[in-house]
Amino acid sequence: MHVTTSCIKAGNSCFPSNLAELDSPETLLVLFGSPGLIDVPERIQRVLEACPRSHVVGCSTAGEIHGSEIWDDSLVAAAVRFEKTSVRTAQAVVRDPQDSYTAGTSIASQLNRPSLRGIVVLSDGLHVNGSELVKGLNDSLGGAVVITGGLAGDGTHFKRTWVLKDRTPHSGYVTAVGLYGDHVRIGHGSKGGWDKFGPERLVTKSQGNVLYELDGRPALHLYKEYLGDRAAGLPATGLLFPLAIRTSPCDGKSLVRTILAVDETAQSMTFAGDIPQGVYAQLMRANFDRLIQGASDAATLTKNGHPDTPTLCIAISCVGRRLVLGERTEEETEAALDVLPKGCHQVGFYSYGEISPYESGVCDLHNQTMTLTTVAES
Repeated sequence: MHVTTSCIKAGNSCFPSNLAELDSPETLLVLFGSPGLIDVPERIQRVLEACPRSHVVGCSTAGEIHGSEIWDDSLVAAAVRFEKTSVRTAQAVVRDPQDSYTAGTSIASQLNRPSLRGIVVLSDGLHVNGSELVKGLNDSLGGAVVITGGLAGDGTHFKRTWVLKDRTPHSGYVTAVGLYGDHVRIGHGSKGGWDKFGPERLVTKSQGNVLYELDGRPALHLYKEYLGDRAAGLPATGLLFPLAIRTSPCDGKSLVRTILAVDETAQSMTFAGDIPQGVYAQLMRANFDRLIQGASDAATLTKNGHPDTPTLCIAISCVGRRLVLGERTEEETEAALDVLPKGCHQVGFYSYGEISPYESGVCDLHNQTMTLTTVAES
């Protein structure tokens, strides 16, 4: 297996020849880029024209990751030419959150083969219910296949995201790549590092990923009480205060949910994933050192059983983490690289949601985590 990466910044007309050198029917090309590239896709087209035989996946971001560096308005690319692994791509429409479950089952159906070992999913970040997308994948594939990925970003604008469909950026789609064979080695890790605060409250009214009431009170009104002056900046400021949900006060497994939109009339909040009625929710806030340690812990999880061979790491971190960490954001990408195998090539993006198993088994939708996927061959 051969891996190379490149970062093409705005105004750079040069093409990275190292990507074209790996072009082949056994090559996977992964692209993460600025939301604005959907309107001016010349940088994307330049790369794809030079790699006509490669399988391609990619999406828009709230920041692009290349090594330990973080960029805006760039196009980050990784080319992986496999020696013993087969690659197959799939796509499904998701124009509305109600399409999400069907999109998940469609992706699974297109990729499901006896030798399937892993799937990396990239989805529109605004029109999808990430929980239902994941449920569709899990119901079709169970825990036998490693499923990771994330929801495309649009900075803090929440207006429009894109994924690559038929080698062109489009909104309203889910895309994925399947990896096949006994020689591919896929590692995964997902960790947060947020601190819970305030009382744990019962979700008394919700529908899908829309939360209406906590403890019988309007959810948005209650949430604004905690945000104070920052409430004027919703939904973007909501990224700083996600919710942790669990099925009961005794459940040790918590999932984190981030706000995508608010409805002042209904006093409701829409999240990137489901907030089921009857679960318990608690506010969270940042602890800088623990966020960075979370990235390191995620990298540690990916190393289980991983050979010290050429490796691609796809790093998907939540836009909320970037907002909180500010100038310290690169510390989390550095922390991940410090733990990953020497010579590991890291690319990725800041997202509206991360997809990964909690620790093992079926995948979950996460928010506010650093989620890492490593790919190598034995």
